[in-house]
Amino acid sequence: MEPSISFRRPMAELLPFPLLPRLLLPLLICFSPFFVHSMESSTSGCSSSNISIPYPFGVHGQSPSPAQGFEINCTSSGPRLPIGNNSISILNISLLDGYVSILASAASRSRQCGGNYASFSFSLEGTNFTFSDTRNKFTAVGCNMVAMLLNGTTAYSGGCASFCSTKNSIVDGACSGVACCQAPVPKGLKNPSLEFTNITTSLSKDTSGCAEAFIVEQNAYVFAAADLNNSNNSPPRYRHVVLEWSIDGGSCEEANRSASYACKENSYCYNSSNGIGYRCNCTEGFEGNPYLQGPGGCQDIDECSTGKPCTHTCINTKGSFNCVCPSGMNGDGRKEGSGCSGIGTLQISIVVGLALLLLLLLLSFWTHCLVKRRKLAKKRQRYFMQNGGMLLKQQMLSRRAPLRIFTSGELDKATNKFSDNNIVGRGGFGTVYKGVLSDQLVVAVKRSQRVDQSQVEQFVNELVILSQVTHKNVVQLLGCCLEAEVPLLVYEFITNGALFHHLHNTSIPMSWEDRLRIAVETASALAYLHLAPKTPIVHRDVKSSNILLDTSFTAKVSDFGASRPLPPNQTHVTTLVQGTLGYMDPEYFQTSQLTEKSDVYSFGVVLIELLTREKPISGSQMDEVRSLAMHFSTLFHQNQLLKIVDSQVAEEAGTRHVKTVAQLALRCLRLRGEERPRMIEVAVELEALRRLMKQHSVLKSEEEEPLLPLLRDLSCRGEMNFDSQSSSSHDGIAKDESMELILLPSSDLSC
Repeated sequence: MEPSISFRRPMAELLPFPLLPRLLLPLLICFSPFFVHSMESSTSGCSSSNISIPYPFGVHGQSPSPAQGFEINCTSSGPRLPIGNNSISILNISLLDGYVSILASAASRSRQCGGNYASFSFSLEGTNFTFSDTRNKFTAVGCNMVAMLLNGTTAYSGGCASFCSTKNSIVDGACSGVACCQAPVPKGLKNPSLEFTNITTSLSKDTSGCAEAFIVEQNAYVFAAADLNNSNNSPPRYRHVVLEWSIDGGSCEEANRSASYACKENSYCYNSSNGIGYRCNCTEGFEGNPYLQGPGGCQDIDECSTGKPCTHTCINTKGSFNCVCPSGMNGDGRKEGSGCSGIGTLQISIVVGLALLLLLLLLSFWTHCLVKRRKLAKKRQRYFMQNGGMLLKQQMLSRRAPLRIFTSGELDKATNKFSDNNIVGRGGFGTVYKGVLSDQLVVAVKRSQRVDQSQVEQFVNELVILSQVTHKNVVQLLGCCLEAEVPLLVYEFITNGALFHHLHNTSIPMSWEDRLRIAVETASALAYLHLAPKTPIVHRDVKSSNILLDTSFTAKVSDFGASRPLPPNQTHVTTLVQGTLGYMDPEYFQTSQLTEKSDVYSFGVVLIELLTREKPISGSQMDEVRSLAMHFSTLFHQNQLLKIVDSQVAEEAGTRHVKTVAQLALRCLRLRGEERPRMIEVAVELEALRRLMKQHSVLKSEEEEPLLPLLRDLSCRGEMNFDSQSSSSHDGIAKDESMELILLPSSDLSC
């Protein structure tokens, strides 16, 4: 589109006004400066109109006299505001909001209207008035044009565009860009002028229509298609326009230092939001004209006689009021507050009754809690007796067992009432919870199976025996709680999880050196249990998930829920078969006779797990289940051992070393228990292998001497004794104070 030649016109004089009907509008409150006599009235008016004229506005010859720039003339048609050579009809004056509503022709027309086109009617330069930016709208009516609003003759302040394609697109009542457009009036507008620009579009090339733009009060103008038929021959249209007024004396801070400061007693000043100047208002609690001194100015509001805000006695004060409650009552006394409240006979009776009821409820609650606590104490005492508590105390005194007896309350608190979030393990013999005691010691609390009343004495004896087990590779039993229906055992807490997890549930490498050390430590712990001087103990559930690892990967044998002590001078006990599939001694499974060799068999399976990193049982269907022990034995005898051995072990240990450990594992897995080595023999042999590995590194070369003949040579020289009849050496080991195995010194292995 190509714009046509643009043009602008200066301000024209206001055309004569037609006679206006008398308007009745309410007077609000007042604003503005200048000097007034204290006894003068705050308003004046014209006899021909009911419009009130508050000070600083005024009529010449009436009291109070108008302030400079706020003079109003009275005519037969009502009050008029003289601006320059114009006399503008006043519709309303607002003292509170600081505006004057007038009837004027604040308009301009384009040259297409024909003849001498009109410009804006008047300028507010040099007056206390400004076109209101919040109550007016700049409006343009015409087709295919842009109307630009200027403040003065050069500075663009705003504008809008209007288009017309067809007559059908023009709708009465709509002013959104089709034949009519609107834009906000800029702040501080005093001297408006207009510039029209024609627009040629592909839809409409007719740009000869007359265009008109004007300032009008917001929502006071409704567009009609007939408004497009304007011409300079048409009479000017008078519309509602809103002017804002202020005291021309600078800002409040500047005016306050001036002798002409307009805000009088009990008032405050605020700056005009549209241009320069300021206005005044009465402070809170006062009403009147803030520009007058004396009775017409800001006077105290007697809230007590007007709003009656108090429930009882109201005392008016300057700018406020006080409410007073009668004697014996309290509160703020305000109707919108807490009012006045007192305590009478009825109130006292209610309070006493409520207090007695509360006391009765508290007494009932305390009695209920006491009865409940006594029942709980009796219940705990009954469980304590059923689970052998008294017998345990006697055994602890007689044997001096270092066993702590916990209360159920202590363990409830330690485990957060045995929350599922604290479960760290589940097994066939109970559930294990993590707990923190009051001394911040972290423990493992095992909720065991229910104790058979016929086996209470045996259970207590086993507790005492386990409490006396003190070996660095055995999880220590710290104490127990017998006050629960199911006995609770408290062990030291091992943080790094079970060997089973590290072997089968993670891909993190585990060196052969660590695996062999774990095997030595586990064998040492089991040998210690088997050689206990007073009562040997058979673990009965040796498996990788019962071998825990601490932060330094030190092995700790745990879970003695299935353990059984061997009576003195007996080699076995007959029990119900218990154990874990894949680890269980087949001879024990067939005969129900539990011996220390049953642990040897289970340890042999763990040894194969360390070599292969395979689970003891594999396969999901019963017809596909494969025993690791049988599969390992088959591959060994087929000279295919390396097919199942973990590649890391084969690389780090070497073929000879792997074969030696495999042979030891298969000796542990012999079907007949009497053909298996004792646990002490296994421990000594593994320790010797570990020390040889350290001293000679890994013997990988086929030219090097095999390990088993070397171990037998050591045995022949008296440095190792596997003879089952040499009980003196075993007793010597068992009677050591720390109950740890005494193994070969490294200096004796340099053959």
